[in-house]
Amino acid sequence: MGMREFHRRVTPRGLMGGWMKRMKSERGQALVELALSVPLLGLLVFGSVEMGRVIYASIEVSDAAMAGVQYGTRNSTTAADAGGIQNAAAADAPNLTLVTTSSISCICSNGAASTCLSTDCPGANIETILTVQTQTTVDPLVHLPGLPTSLTLDGQAIQKVLQ
Repeated sequence: MGMREFHRRVTPRGLMGGWMKRMKSERGQALVELALSVPLLGLLVFGSVEMGRVIYASIEVSDAAMAGVQYGTRNSTTAADAGGIQNAAAADAPNLTLVTTSSISCICSNGAASTCLSTDCPGANIETILTVQTQTTVDPLVHLPGLPTSLTLDGQAIQKVLQ
């Protein structure tokens, strides 16, 4: 076998011929994989964004309850100011429509039960406790069958009123 015959047999075209045939048969595979994976990736991203919206709203509802209770626990006058408590909660979550309720309960400093009357705790002090509850409804961006059309989120904060 001479040099000329060896060149003919071992040309780049001869070495890569089988590889090129395989590449031509697999050329559409990447496109099919992309067509299958892009919608799945989009669904994952959209689901993450929607979950983030709900979690953010949940945090805002809880923080609004805390803002309301912080306003109300300054003294016994602000604890009874339901409008001020609602305004403080609404100011903390301006992009949500909140339903805010507040209630006052009492306990004796020695641990006995109290109805908030001055005669309830002989030999002990009455401690006033303020509870603020907030609630909002979040609508998903897309309504899918089998999933709820809206989510109700609740927040609650409880704190003793300063005397």
